[in-house]
Amino acid sequence: MHTRREFLTAAGAGGACAAARPAEAAISRPPREMPPAAVGMLIDSTLCIGCQACVAACRDANGVEVEDTPFALAGWNAARTWDTALDLDGRTLNVIKVWRDGTAEVKDRASDGFAFAKRHCLHCVDPSCVSVCPVSAMRKDPETGIVSYDPDACIGCRYCTYGCPFGVPQFDLAVPAGKINKCEMCRHLQAEGRIPACCDVCPTGASLFGPVAALQEEADRRLAAAAGATTTFPRGDIREDRPRHEGVVPAYLQHTFGETEVGGTQVRYLSAVPFANLGLPTLPDFAPSRLSEGIQHTLYRWLAAPVLAVIGVAFLVRRNRIRQARDTGREL
Repeated sequence: MHTRREFLTAAGAGGACAAARPAEAAISRPPREMPPAAVGMLIDSTLCIGCQACVAACRDANGVEVEDTPFALAGWNAARTWDTALDLDGRTLNVIKVWRDGTAEVKDRASDGFAFAKRHCLHCVDPSCVSVCPVSAMRKDPETGIVSYDPDACIGCRYCTYGCPFGVPQFDLAVPAGKINKCEMCRHLQAEGRIPACCDVCPTGASLFGPVAALQEEADRRLAAAAGATTTFPRGDIREDRPRHEGVVPAYLQHTFGETEVGGTQVRYLSAVPFANLGLPTLPDFAPSRLSEGIQHTLYRWLAAPVLAVIGVAFLVRRNRIRQARDTGREL
């Protein structure tokens, strides 16, 4: 069953994009371009083994406490040696979820199978969260393309949580004034010459970091390989010569999610089951923020003259009333 929030998000994004098609050329602003040096991740669901090393590493790297989930509070887990977040929330920036069908006997099979999905911010090329934020608390780095959050600028309106088509930014009510939390691709580690913690610890290369262009080339290589063939997969940073993970090429869906969706994202997915099964929504290539901003700019431009005219008329009426009152000796 879908939640009210999921319904509203899907309806809003779908309605906006449907309306955008005939109006795109006339009203929408030009699409944003991905920075030439943009970095991102390639997430291969078929390589994920559900170990959740990435979840633990993310918590350590970002100083996030273990959530009080039913698993954390269970008697057998009193020492909190096992941390299983149920979904993204005000503290969980990265989560591994599992999809099952029927008997769930075979991994990465759509019928009677199962698959793992890693969920966090996709760092959109044309991010809606940045577009709707009224105080620029959400920002996109012009060089790396990373979408970051400035808590000092945030006013807690939570527009970003409703504007994101992936439901990523979450509001943490556990802090006194509230705070938005989302994956920022460990930009503090990148500033030290390191890579995101989740990619650094992934044993199979299911989460791979690097320049988006190089990651897309790697995705294209995997999609072009024959299913059943043996190949090797880079781990950690695609630019580094780490020991590779050896495996069999699965029957991939012939599409890289994030290459075109909502104008493109810097985190991209490969899968052998429908992306919707991994919790990734079916979205058009058009970024909704292009239409919303185009409409706003059009309204501001065309309403400027009428507004100024109304102000001018009001000024003249006021001046004439003052003159008339002075001539007749009456009070306004």
